[in-house]
Amino acid sequence: MSADGQGTPHWFDDEAGPVVRPYAMTRGRTSSPGQHRLDLIALVVAERYAEDREADQALSPEHVDIVELCRQAPQSVAELAAELDLPVGVVRVLVGDLVEDELVHVRRPVPPAELPDESILRDVISGLRAL
Repeated sequence: MSADGQGTPHWFDDEAGPVVRPYAMTRGRTSSPGQHRLDLIALVVAERYAEDREADQALSPEHVDIVELCRQAPQSVAELAAELDLPVGVVRVLVGDLVEDELVHVRRPVPPAELPDESILRDVISGLRAL
């Protein structure tokens, strides 16, 4: 903790920025109840009725920002962290809160094992060309 010119302590480091902010935003939590680990490329999508339900919820400004960004277009966890200038861990907790409140849902990326094999796709294309 540093002090201003008058010797008064404050919670801001001139080089590091706010010291407590991420901890305060998540109320000290590192995960949300029922939250599964969110991949960086998992897409966060606002629910259609989120705008109506948002008024009923006591949301932090960061929660509101996430819903607004996702309302414009689905956003990955990494995009949200970059856009909001927040640590990924904080964004994961906040998104988990919004999932629990049913204001957003998460589309997880397709696991590599479930992606079609490139050689099979090439064989299909070759077969179609042969017709």
